Amino acid sequence: MAFITIDGRKVEVAEGTTLLEAARRLGIDIPTLCYLERCGPMTSCLVCVVRLKLNGRSSVVPSCAMKVMDGMVVESDTPEVHELRRSALELLLSDHVGDCLSPCARICPLGMNIPQMLRQVQEHKPVEAVGTLRAALALPAVLGRLCHRPCENGCRRGNCDSAAAIRDVERYVADNDQSREIGYLPPRKAATGRRVAVVGAGPTGLAAAYALCRAGHEVVVYDRNPKAGGSLWKAVADESVPAGLVERELQDLERFGVEFRTGVAVGGESGMAELRAGHDAVLLAVGELAKGEGTPLGVELTGAGLKIVRADAYLTSVDGVFAAGSAIRPLKQVVRAMAEGQSAAEAIDKFLAGATPAKDAKPFSSLMGRLERPELLTFQQGASSAPRLVPTAGGASGYSEQEAADESARCLHCDCRAEGNCSLQHYSQVYGAEFGRFSRQRRAFEQQVHPGRVLFESGKCILCGICVKIASDAAEPLGLSFVGRGFDVRVSAPMNAAFEEGLQQVAVECAEACPTGAIVIASPTDAHWEKAEGGAHTHSHGSGNGHCGVCGHSCGHGH
Repeated sequence: MAFITIDGRKVEVAEGTTLLEAARRLGIDIPTLCYLERCGPMTSCLVCVVRLKLNGRSSVVPSCAMKVMDGMVVESDTPEVHELRRSALELLLSDHVGDCLSPCARICPLGMNIPQMLRQVQEHKPVEAVGTLRAALALPAVLGRLCHRPCENGCRRGNCDSAAAIRDVERYVADNDQSREIGYLPPRKAATGRRVAVVGAGPTGLAAAYALCRAGHEVVVYDRNPKAGGSLWKAVADESVPAGLVERELQDLERFGVEFRTGVAVGGESGMAELRAGHDAVLLAVGELAKGEGTPLGVELTGAGLKIVRADAYLTSVDGVFAAGSAIRPLKQVVRAMAEGQSAAEAIDKFLAGATPAKDAKPFSSLMGRLERPELLTFQQGASSAPRLVPTAGGASGYSEQEAADESARCLHCDCRAEGNCSLQHYSQVYGAEFGRFSRQRRAFEQQVHPGRVLFESGKCILCGICVKIASDAAEPLGLSFVGRGFDVRVSAPMNAAFEEGLQQVAVECAEACPTGAIVIASPTDAHWEKAEGGAHTHSHGSGNGHCGVCGHSCGHGH
């Protein structure tokens, strides 16, 4: 046995144990990308480095390969070690070809996972689809009509023919849920015992109330008007939104746990003090203020708006009182007003937890940028070739279930199939890695199709060696190997063989072990794998036009 110290904690471990294993026994998270226990240490990614001190000497070592020795002192959580890990991640990202998040999801002010929703609609999974909507949107049926569709401006399908009709599909999902007697509501976190007052029941206040309620807080919404909804009733007046739909979504918020107190005007120093005394935090989301309207709220003003002392925290000059939306600056778009409410709720949630209030950091994403025509064609191979659909029943009725599924099938799936389950993305977020710090000319995006519903996107490979080792251990006839020299080294089947020839037995196993989504298992609805009479088969898309010899299927790219 050996006694070592890790981050000031002494632990006894058996000789032959690695520093990584010893740290994990203490619950210390040391990042790894190239380590899989069954494969042993590869020491290729170098994100698991630690500072080691022994016998008066100090060095930086990969913890996955270094065996313990009695008396070792290990530092795994210092600024120096964090910087080394961040640099290792940024070097890996410098040659990474692929987006973690699709452009449409990055552009969405509310951060909805749009590609996931489209795939769920395509697969006829209504409950899962509305769950994705509800994870981001407080009023999905309203936004399905009023959103100005910034996501569609970023949709890469628009560079091929026309963007996917994201808002119309969103509307279908929301309306389908509204047609049920009891609509879907997302899970709430455990009750915190904290109470928040939201002043203003317009889009900003409603979005904030929803997010705070989801976080487990008790929320009371005050509004001076006889009914909640704020500026949404203007959309009802000009017939952009049916009145019954707004009322139903407000009822859903009540059912979720939001308490509404309408016809209550909050103002004056005594009124604000009373409100603050009865709640752990207050959010002012009162909408655009006319001259003199802000004074009774008891916080500092700037011009006609409420003054916030920290823009990322929505804090006013009064402790525990926050402000957001058009009360700070004019916001003409409903989705941006709701995004303000959501961000303010994130800051309040941190404040209530005793942390520094701030809105959540955006999820990390690598960026491919503009795609060349051959790259767009590669993405199109996995999507429907149909043009953008117009509802046959007319715009007022929206899509039918099949129309929504068909339109969703036009999505190019340019997000990463491993998003949310990718170690490189996760640790890049944790360590604040900067994509593009070490810039170089990016390689072209490539995608190889394996008959077993497995895709290989070589540009996402970090040369960790895990798949090479798994294939070798399984005695694959060809397997995979490192091909090339210097910066041009790539994982490939040897002797210029195709990827599917290299992995005949363990393709799925390699996909499950891949740390970056370079090898992934694709959805059965992906257009690479279409159902024909008698079962599934593989479509291998080329550059010409033609028909599949198995099912006669025809698309714009040939087979």
